[in-house]
Amino acid sequence: MASSPLGRPTRGTTGTNRLRRNDRWIAASDAFRTAADPLVVDLGYGASGVTAFELAARLRRVRADAEVRGLEIDPARVALATAQLEEVRAGRTPFPPDLVVSFARGGFEVPLPGGRRPAVIRAMNVLRQYDEADVADAWRTMAARLAPGGLLVEGTCDEIGRVASWVDVEADGMPVRFTLSLRLAGLERPSIVAERLPKALIHRNVPGERIHSLLVDLDREWERAAALSAFGATQRFLAAVAALKTIGWPVLGGNGRWRLGELTLPWSAVAPQPGH
Repeated sequence: MASSPLGRPTRGTTGTNRLRRNDRWIAASDAFRTAADPLVVDLGYGASGVTAFELAARLRRVRADAEVRGLEIDPARVALATAQLEEVRAGRTPFPPDLVVSFARGGFEVPLPGGRRPAVIRAMNVLRQYDEADVADAWRTMAARLAPGGLLVEGTCDEIGRVASWVDVEADGMPVRFTLSLRLAGLERPSIVAERLPKALIHRNVPGERIHSLLVDLDREWERAAALSAFGATQRFLAAVAALKTIGWPVLGGNGRWRLGELTLPWSAVAPQPGH
């Protein structure tokens, strides 16, 4: 294990069910479902081990052999999460006592015993305190630890998990997809996600940038579909996403994902414009 983990401690604002949307995405990913070793790293899990427990509980519904390793730079957080794990093992929590979860000290170097390589690394709310210029190096450093065909999922969400977005990065360190995920009930406008864009995009929500154009178009189609609110927010969002496709946005996936409040596009559709 590295004596000096790479990176800075996260703010630690861990919350129950905060990452449920991201958990669901990882559980559905090919990188996890087809992995020879379904090990998922929860990097920078924060002041509590709860996100690692929730992730493991959701992943094992898909694969009984799923394993989660929580990594944090702060040794006090590792000690607390390990104590929480003892409570899980003793059956004093809502989580299954036999969850395959462990915690250790580590950062972007993703230290794992025995040279193991994870199928997925999840790094949510980790890069917010970094400069945009640091992002590509952080992606490459983490992605270099992935198993072949593995996936790094890096992004941001609000404190209660209703608004989230993330980038899928493959093992070569290159971003391939962007996803926003919204709780549709009570949603005023989809562009609320602007406050929770990944570090690579959050400062790019300005005219002339693709992510700005996407959010402008999504808000417009959401407003145009307002009449469908009588049938529920889900139908309204489905109509807005379908309209985005019609006007030329390369929307990925289908109704099954869109119903969850997810919108996914190739990274190239939202990538920062050179020179801006």
